[in-house]
Amino acid sequence: MSADPHPWARTLEGLHAQAWARLGRGVHDRHATARHPTLATVSAEGRPQARTVVLRGVERGSATLQVYTDLQSAKVAELRASPFAAVHVWDSGAHLQIRLQAEVTILSGVASAAIWAQLPQHGRSAYGSAPAPGAPVPAALDYSKTPDPSAFAILSLAVTEVDLLHLGTDHRRARFRRASGWSGEWLVP
Repeated sequence: MSADPHPWARTLEGLHAQAWARLGRGVHDRHATARHPTLATVSAEGRPQARTVVLRGVERGSATLQVYTDLQSAKVAELRASPFAAVHVWDSGAHLQIRLQAEVTILSGVASAAIWAQLPQHGRSAYGSAPAPGAPVPAALDYSKTPDPSAFAILSLAVTEVDLLHLGTDHRRARFRRASGWSGEWLVP
């Protein structure tokens, strides 16, 4: 009989710790599954909008994530109208789905200047385009990218709920809420 490859999934504490460890790895390891989570918002028309983002910061103690974006992007307008988002990660190696609910604060200008100063020049080119991201253009490359610190923003996601689904030999699902001090509860998968 082979050993359980995911013993951490047996307890609420182990499952919760593993999820945060995998999220943290996404910040520092370009090959980690959590490096490119899906961020979902809601449009002004009430339609769900999902896109892949790059995870730039994770802090388990404060239960926050950071994502960088262009201030002109549709997701910023959506978050200004409704400052709530969902984040999804599927980690196939761990057989773990991580779903997060979060309240989002948009940091720009002086609040994002220190991070902008640390970005390499090639990284800055993602923030500042003409026309704005998502605008129609006559041909695929009819736009320009000019690094612009006034277009740079940080989305700070204060996680309010974590829903974890482990699809091992025995499926396990758990939910953790900020409001309950992250104590956690088992759910039917």
